[in-house]
Amino acid sequence: MNHDLAPNRTVKKRVPDLAMFGGFPSFGTPLHVGRPNIGARRQLVHRIDAILDSQWLTNNGPCVQEFEARIGEMVGVEHCIAMCNATVALEIAIRALNLTGEVIIPSFTFVATAHALQWQQITPVFCDIDANTFNIDPGKVEQLITERTTGILPVHVYGRPCAIGELEAIADRRGLSLLFDAAHALGCRYRGRMIGSFGNAEILSFHATKFVNSGEGGAVLTNDHKLAEKIRLMRNFGFCGYDTVITLGMNGKMNELCAALGLTNLESIAEFTDTNRRNFERYEMQLAGLAGVHLAPYDEQQTPNYQYVVCRIDAAKAGLTRDQLVDLLHAENILCRKYFSPGVHRMEPYRSSHGDTAVVLPATEAVAAEVLVLPTGTAISESDIEAICGILHFAVANSDEIARALYKRQIDRG
Repeated sequence: MNHDLAPNRTVKKRVPDLAMFGGFPSFGTPLHVGRPNIGARRQLVHRIDAILDSQWLTNNGPCVQEFEARIGEMVGVEHCIAMCNATVALEIAIRALNLTGEVIIPSFTFVATAHALQWQQITPVFCDIDANTFNIDPGKVEQLITERTTGILPVHVYGRPCAIGELEAIADRRGLSLLFDAAHALGCRYRGRMIGSFGNAEILSFHATKFVNSGEGGAVLTNDHKLAEKIRLMRNFGFCGYDTVITLGMNGKMNELCAALGLTNLESIAEFTDTNRRNFERYEMQLAGLAGVHLAPYDEQQTPNYQYVVCRIDAAKAGLTRDQLVDLLHAENILCRKYFSPGVHRMEPYRSSHGDTAVVLPATEAVAAEVLVLPTGTAISESDIEAICGILHFAVANSDEIARALYKRQIDRG
């Protein structure tokens, strides 16, 4: 896909050519991180027509059942329970595991990981990360365990697997539940085994921004039969049979239309992954040697899905801060993201309730100040990537002049 090109977009020859300083934006329409991938439209329309003909729109319809079966088979788990979204899936899994008191999580994650706990009066205890993997640091986890701790909730950030073996050993030794947020990690592996099959359970997301999406959607994956049975009851108001309620529950069901989109996109997972990989390799080639811009590598032995193109910006070497580069790119209609900045510990209500957590999260603070996520997916073309990288090269090469211009603009604005 080629995006609309604005007039005179091709090359930024002078700093005034940058859109921030009055030039034309590089792209006439915005480039997003996580623009939805869409699979075979005819197949999707065929499925939607069948749903409308059947008039079975929700309540565990055939598309939902097929979607669950295909995910379970692909991942190699006995139970996949599809949900209306990943946050509800996480909340129900937390409830089904009887988590209370305190649960240890990374702060370097999407805020929903913490909210799913706090919403149920459970205190998220923020743990620092390994700055090289972006994932929770097992060496710091055990230091945070108290008599109130009931579980550990790690996140496979950007689809990079956590140190699962070490976390499993801690959970087993301390008698804690281990629930993984695998929202980024569909199709990825850890030591040859698919993500989604570890711990007590794992949570997948099929939100529109995920590389396999159902518009809105999520799932709980587990090999624990009793836990799966409990979760299935809880996602449907606690109903057992036609009109008998046997436990507390809520409405967490995925509908048939979302499942139809999820099935259709799942059938294109190899294509989506291959596109992501090619895009990553293009970025890797284009950004090689660019001072202060470090592209985070993937470990091919873990079968990555390449869903996120993640850079860390070293301001001392690049001559511009991460935030300055974000502002420059946004002006060019390149809507890069600062996933995940700030860390959740700096967001409300946690900033107020947790005090100065930042002092014990140095790696989280450092990464959150530097991380920059660039557009990828089927909506991005090779020429788009070349243009994005060209602007980054131009910005670094002219960083002194740009920094002066930004300072002058700040002064002029008072």
